[in-house]
Amino acid sequence: MPIPSGVSAVDRTLLRDDVYRRLRDAIVDGTFLPGEQLKDGELAEWLGVSRTPVREALLRLAGSGLVVALPGRSTKVSTIDPRAVRDARDVIAAMHELAVRHTTGRLSEDDIDRMREANHRFAEAVTSGDIAAALDADEEIHRIPVAALGNHALAAVLDQFDPLVRRAERLRFSTDGHASVELHARLIDMIAAGDARAAASVAFDIWHTLAAEDGADG
Repeated sequence: MPIPSGVSAVDRTLLRDDVYRRLRDAIVDGTFLPGEQLKDGELAEWLGVSRTPVREALLRLAGSGLVVALPGRSTKVSTIDPRAVRDARDVIAAMHELAVRHTTGRLSEDDIDRMREANHRFAEAVTSGDIAAALDADEEIHRIPVAALGNHALAAVLDQFDPLVRRAERLRFSTDGHASVELHARLIDMIAAGDARAAASVAFDIWHTLAAEDGADG
């Protein structure tokens, strides 16, 4: 596994979640290709951390299906399975629909303002072609209702299956990101208006219409 160049080390004071996100995003953006072997020692050197958070991250990624781990042998980036992506997408759509349905009318004005600000950053990122920043802003938008709901089981399901659909999100944002800006705006407007049914429907459609494989919808 060649070590990517030009990547800054993770601050050692940050939580292991940061290591997980860095490895997840490196797989999603193609830094690490399907079938490529991942060695915890080399990854730890790349990120500037010990092997422990790297091993924990790889276990989480294995649970999400982004890597295949063979105990005592090797860990490799998984190949893309369209059916697995469709399954994950449908589950995630249902979870976000539920979160939005039950938090519409409960979110504060500050929550809604943060969603709008995140969508503004999302729009700027799409326009500039910064897909990584677009993915981060999109994640922030949808995380606000999920956090407000406080359902740990729902959050755990999203944590497990979200990595698989980030590849599909990346494709959407790079080809038709401005449509997503409009969908986000509609979602936020429905939440602000207190229309739980309409907001939940938009939330479901945002995720359920993601293509499960390059160039094709599920």
